[in-house]
Amino acid sequence: MSRHVAIVTDSTAYLPPQTMERHGITTVPLTVVLGDEALEEGTDISARSLALALQKRRPVTTSRPSPETFAAAYRARAEAGAEGIVSLHLSSELSGTYDAAVLAAKDAPVPVRVVDTRMVAMALGFCALAAAEAAGAGGTLDDAVAAAEKRASGISAYFYVDTLDYLRRGGRIGAAQALLGSALAVKPLLQLDGGRIELLEKVRTASKAIARLEEIAAESAGANTVDVAVHHLAAPERAAALAERLRERVPGLGELHVSEVGAVIGAHTGPGLLAAVVSPR
Repeated sequence: MSRHVAIVTDSTAYLPPQTMERHGITTVPLTVVLGDEALEEGTDISARSLALALQKRRPVTTSRPSPETFAAAYRARAEAGAEGIVSLHLSSELSGTYDAAVLAAKDAPVPVRVVDTRMVAMALGFCALAAAEAAGAGGTLDDAVAAAEKRASGISAYFYVDTLDYLRRGGRIGAAQALLGSALAVKPLLQLDGGRIELLEKVRTASKAIARLEEIAAESAGANTVDVAVHHLAAPERAAALAERLRERVPGLGELHVSEVGAVIGAHTGPGLLAAVVSPR
């Protein structure tokens, strides 16, 4: 790809390592705080370790990268020959990561365009890929930003969680919504809406909720050419089964990614998470 425009994202994009290497995408890690130990996502703590800690009800919190961490990433890309950088991050409604990147960009040695994608997980990853493809085709900073924003405008992301407790503890969903879900003993379906995680539907059982997740994702794809990502936390069999059913139901399926989320998203959703991200091309 062109080295004139570099692409930076954060660890919640959950892009496959080989994909990041092929497109020259740099990832800045968020931090998971497990007890009194701060660990970098993707290197110091695995999703499985995080799931085990949550199941044992150990205290888990997350934090954004520091502006200094972003500054170091920007310097490294500039020293490698980049003349400009597009820095794409998870929704500012969910994290202060975007704000940290903006602070670092002010003193970067080359122009840096920081973008709040309003996305998370592979919804963010697809935006980073679109920007990288535009840059690889010789595009400018503006071209790469426009490609990412265009991709973001069409993405839909839906989530099933076994319980709303983890989202409530982390302040990512309202206490009233979490209480309602618990009181009715329902299984919640959530969606990414305006950069926030919102309650979409309440379904009585896990099996019905997962079937409904499949139906919603297939309806969202329609007959369009789309890329799809299926995420999970400590639920590989559920994820594999959902991916296979979507492969059969989505006629315009392009790439299909199946992956476990990292520790940061997992800390706020809990074990049992199942998600479908639909991204029109």
